[in-house]
Amino acid sequence: MNQEAVSLDRLPVTALKGVGDRLAEKLAKLGLHSVQDVLFHLPLRYLDRTRVTPIGALQPNVNAVIEGEIRAADIVYGRRRSLVCRLQDGSGTITLRFFHFSAAQKQRLTPGTRLRCFGESRRGASGLEFYHPEYESLDEAPALEQRLTPVYPATEGLTQLRMRSLATQALVWLERQAPAELLPEELRRELHQVPLAEALRYLHAPPRDADVHQLLEGEHPYQQRLAFEELLAHHLSLLMLRQQTQAEGAPPIVPDTRLERRFLESLPFELTGAQQRVHREILADLAKASPMLRMVQGDVGSGKTLVAAMAALAAVASGYQVAIMAPTEILAEQHRNNFGAWLAPLDIELGWLTGRLTPAKRRAQLERLASGEAQVVVGTHALFQQDVTFANLGLVVIDEQHRFGVHQRLELRQKGSHGGRRPHQLIMTATPIPRTLAMSAYADLDTSTIDELPPGRTPVTTVVISEQRRPEVIERVSRACEQGRQAYWVCTLIEESETLAAQAAEVSAENLREALPQLRVGLVHGRLKAKEKEQMMAAFKAGEVDLLVATTVIEVGVDVPNASLMIIENPERLGLAQLHQLRGRVGRGAEASHCVLLYGSPLSRQGRERLGVMRDTSDGFVIAERDLQLRGPGEVLGTRQTGDMQFKIADLERDAPLLPRVQKGAQQLLQTHPGLCQSIIERWLGENRRYLRV
Repeated sequence: MNQEAVSLDRLPVTALKGVGDRLAEKLAKLGLHSVQDVLFHLPLRYLDRTRVTPIGALQPNVNAVIEGEIRAADIVYGRRRSLVCRLQDGSGTITLRFFHFSAAQKQRLTPGTRLRCFGESRRGASGLEFYHPEYESLDEAPALEQRLTPVYPATEGLTQLRMRSLATQALVWLERQAPAELLPEELRRELHQVPLAEALRYLHAPPRDADVHQLLEGEHPYQQRLAFEELLAHHLSLLMLRQQTQAEGAPPIVPDTRLERRFLESLPFELTGAQQRVHREILADLAKASPMLRMVQGDVGSGKTLVAAMAALAAVASGYQVAIMAPTEILAEQHRNNFGAWLAPLDIELGWLTGRLTPAKRRAQLERLASGEAQVVVGTHALFQQDVTFANLGLVVIDEQHRFGVHQRLELRQKGSHGGRRPHQLIMTATPIPRTLAMSAYADLDTSTIDELPPGRTPVTTVVISEQRRPEVIERVSRACEQGRQAYWVCTLIEESETLAAQAAEVSAENLREALPQLRVGLVHGRLKAKEKEQMMAAFKAGEVDLLVATTVIEVGVDVPNASLMIIENPERLGLAQLHQLRGRVGRGAEASHCVLLYGSPLSRQGRERLGVMRDTSDGFVIAERDLQLRGPGEVLGTRQTGDMQFKIADLERDAPLLPRVQKGAQQLLQTHPGLCQSIIERWLGENRRYLRV
């Protein structure tokens, strides 16, 4: 094979000197398979070895090159034996400290020896110190570096020296045949983008006068050039997914106004203005012959489920089936109860499918779905298993989309493929999506927002209290329950283990029963059988349980208007969005409601800040934005969703200002250079682009 003629994305890493099969395996762990991958594997940070800093000018916690003469060298015996050298340069003195040293080192590092050292200055017992610095004799030292020294993301068995050598070789290949410039010239000029090869050259070896602060923050124009193209690739992949979906056609759905009127008249309340507006937006989408792709977001208790029920009503009236998918059994059960109460009086048949059905019951439900007898089916991820078939699926409703990710909702969409048509999709989330994430992670969806709470909902007062005041909190629970109200006590665990969480909840329930013998204390956790959970929740709702001890399984969907007090233990372990979801379980009636965040001491600075946000606001959108700032997009969206969005260079929070230009650029490319779109996606998403083929 003539390597000169092969494009860098097709040239394997084994083309680089010193890369055999074993090293190629290690590089593969970092996602580096081709020479182009090595070029796009950018440094995490840079070390400045281009200039000597006078010892007297050193600041703590800074990497620097210093030169000087050893004036004293001794072995010091403290908690650990160390070799300590005092280095002077005329402007000041610094200590070099070695905890691990050999006899040869001790003989070399003697008074009068002149050294050049590189290390990080730290405060120590005798002023500033360098721990285990790199050093060389000034008599043998080469000239100072002319460029900043890159530090690369690495893995076990890959040294920085090796990574730098590979990057240097890749840059030689870059000079021979640069990666293709995939952004058209006119778009690059309009968006003020520098050439790709120039950006890669600069970022692997920045000159000594480079703005190091800008590089460390990821805000250098050359970094932004690459971040832009990567964000563009993700955005294009979602837009093309949308195009592909909408090109397939869908069954036009028209509501039955008489059925809708009967449904609305059966409700003990009227829809809010926001619910009516979102319902109109959904009906306009359903009437089209292309699949609806709409996300409805609204705060906890804003009435999203009711809007989804009205969409389901329209689909059933037009002769189609509806699938409603929830991420957990407990939320699926809540939906089954709600939809059953609303739709059964209208003679609409409800199906039920979860992973915990007995084989016989499962077979019976599958037959009802395949025959069309079940017009609306509620379930968990069991709905998109291979043996599930629908007679005529017209609408898919997915609750808490961020728990599933793109792949899973595409799999459910596949289920409804019928004669070249796809079902409409309605996605609900009570976790408001920050604008930045909506523009990037959900670019394939239209968004509706229910920004109005139903009348009669009382605001929840939130207090932050230390674990040391637990007896006061227990007394507060006692008073509330004695006045005829009910309370939740939520246990959280760091480990995502249902068993450990269940054990913790069991211990808490036992302790609370001892402390509050006059109260009826219930317990619900993920290890209980579905029927047991259902019975306990029903007992709580019926007022037969005063205090419900629970794990975070009650996060979404549970509606008990008489519950007006919630205690959350160790709230610092949860994200703000999850805390907001939990808090939304109270304040659902007319009674003043309270949430107590019972934190463990000591609380970190970020922990204090996060709990302060919960105390100060109940606006889900404000909380979502703060969650994004404090925890980053990966945590906010959840691993499944970000599994589809692994960024190499871009950072959604840092690069949010680029998104409007990314959106504009993506639209232009789709219209004027559709052929380039797939190449941009392949360059940046690699294997992750597979969901475009679903």
